[in-house]
Amino acid sequence: MESFPLWLLAVIFVGGAAVIWVAGIQLSKTADVLDARLHLGSALGGLIVLAVATNLPEIAITVSAAISGNLDVAVGNILGGIALQTVVLVILDVFGKRGSGVKPLTYRAASLTLVLEGIVVVAVLTVVIAGSQLPAGLEMLRLTPDVVLIAALWVVGLVLVQRAGTHLPWHEDGRAPDAAPHTGGHRRKKPEKKMGTKKAAIIFSVSALATLVAGVVLERSGDAASSQLGLSGVLFGATVLALATSLPEISTGLQAIKQGDDNLAISDIFGGNAFLPVLFLVATVISGDAVLPQANGSDIYLTALAALLTLVYVVGLIFRPQKRIAGMGVDSLVVLVLYVAGIGGLLAISAA
Repeated sequence: MESFPLWLLAVIFVGGAAVIWVAGIQLSKTADVLDARLHLGSALGGLIVLAVATNLPEIAITVSAAISGNLDVAVGNILGGIALQTVVLVILDVFGKRGSGVKPLTYRAASLTLVLEGIVVVAVLTVVIAGSQLPAGLEMLRLTPDVVLIAALWVVGLVLVQRAGTHLPWHEDGRAPDAAPHTGGHRRKKPEKKMGTKKAAIIFSVSALATLVAGVVLERSGDAASSQLGLSGVLFGATVLALATSLPEISTGLQAIKQGDDNLAISDIFGGNAFLPVLFLVATVISGDAVLPQANGSDIYLTALAALLTLVYVVGLIFRPQKRIAGMGVDSLVVLVLYVAGIGGLLAISAA
């Protein structure tokens, strides 16, 4: 695609993003059905299906980038994607439920289970930073200790979330008495009774395939466009590409809030952010190289930014601010300001 004119690359990129948006909605709906019909469970089953489904663009981009040797795009997309997907909560806070008297998203979705999920995200990102300092020669059987530990932390996090969803030794099982009614863990709304399991599986598979193909198209067309525009792989992956691949999270989050399940909107973001670094294991296996030791200063910078943004929302879930400024909660405003300032810092790093 390097020889394509810039306008054609832009059209292809927007077309791929549109496919991801539509397919993401179908993936979310059919994941509900498959979760319930196959009795997958609220965390160890449902969250796995949901995390994989909404992050199929990132999976496709990571696999494509690892095969082609563009590990900087894969790393930048994953780490930048975590930071940007956290900012998706700002979008959900502003546009999810509007009107006078409406409380901020973290006030309505108050739950210690969500606090636990945020802590898991920060724990995984801490290992990412530590893994970037390891020597590249620790690779064995196409694996490195850091990516194995990240995958292990993700699994442990799922187990802890499942236990927290059933019972916590706190008042109201860790949920604020006046929070929006919702079930624990990642249980989604009841699936449509009219949709059969076979139909759901077919729609899920077709949507997954469309998302995978669109993800590869995004990576290839975006990489060619960024080269023509003179953008670095890290900057492009952390902004434009990350935004395009976050479309499923935006669509499913808005749908969750519309259905009155506010904690699901936050849970989807935290769950997906905890899953994304697991893709470093996939990239390591495919490329045969240690991925995290190749991370540059921009990648570590994005990791720290993502952890900081997550912690802001964790604090918001604990203190539950009621005041809204510019149509959003105080925590969302802080996250937005920090992200804009963070991208400014990323531009300075890229220019240095």
